[in-house]
Amino acid sequence: MSAVRPMANRDTQFFWDGALAGELRLQRCEACGALRHPPGPVCPDCGALERGHVVASGRGTVYSYVIHRHPPVPGKELPILLAVIDLEEGPRMVGEIVDLPEDELVIGLPVRVDFRAVDDELSLPVWRKADA
Repeated sequence: MSAVRPMANRDTQFFWDGALAGELRLQRCEACGALRHPPGPVCPDCGALERGHVVASGRGTVYSYVIHRHPPVPGKELPILLAVIDLEEGPRMVGEIVDLPEDELVIGLPVRVDFRAVDDELSLPVWRKADA
């Protein structure tokens, strides 16, 4: 089975282009400077429509997590470690934790982003335990 592909649209294309280039991009309101994820058409802080993006550091900590054991997910091997990541820049992002024994996944774990190529047109951000 192939991986489930995310939906890309005019609000999210910058994020997927960044992932393909090895960058974690966050949407920024050009009016008030607020950073947000997931991206959207309107700033939830000030209501402005002008948006841009910044390249994030790719560092954060695990805020919360779940270990997905069932049902199967196309293109994935179970269990899947899924976490809400507190990014250094402020927003939170949901992502998969890879190459970590499930008993080492804890709240507060420092993580860093990495990118996993699905094919020539799609790369997905994944999270790894940060080097000490």
